[in-house]
Amino acid sequence: MELGLLYSGGKDSTLAALLLEEFYDVTLVTAHFGVSDDWKHARETAASMGFEFERLELDADVAREAAATIREDGFPRNGIQRVHQHALERLADHEYDAIADGTRRDDRVPTISRAQAQSLEDRHDVDYIAPLSGFGRTAVDRLVEARLEVTVGPSEEIDRADYEAELRTIIADEGGPGAVDDCFPDHTQTYVTGVRRASE
Repeated sequence: MELGLLYSGGKDSTLAALLLEEFYDVTLVTAHFGVSDDWKHARETAASMGFEFERLELDADVAREAAATIREDGFPRNGIQRVHQHALERLADHEYDAIADGTRRDDRVPTISRAQAQSLEDRHDVDYIAPLSGFGRTAVDRLVEARLEVTVGPSEEIDRADYEAELRTIIADEGGPGAVDDCFPDHTQTYVTGVRRASE
């Protein structure tokens, strides 16, 4: 069965890929708006792990709407949630038997409710899977320590291919760097640089 996994190159989506590969032919799919070429970081990680990789271009209007929402709200949650739902809808339009993401049990954003997941499945005749939905942060961190080599640092300094990076760029272009600082709290991000397979 063919599965498309929304992929940023970070620890959560990488763990999701490793959990799913026993059961599906996994393609790692990086959704982007064409604002930057950060998707190349995810492609490099996908290649190093031996996964197929695709880019999924999202609607630029959604990016502008999400950036405006973030600036209006003064925090990123609703804007990132909007982009994630759009990315899942676009991914579900492809020829996959199943689609997945790396959302965890304790994620505040993005999240997909049971009703949203059911609607996605019914409308697109696709299975939606969130393999980390039973894992909390501590459990994920233990798996990461055991299996992944990661670079960790402040969000604005880590190379990654997620929605936040492009939304930060759009907001900075419209309102300057200070506008980004006003909307995004300080937090760390990860970028996977290597995977230790179980046989290693």
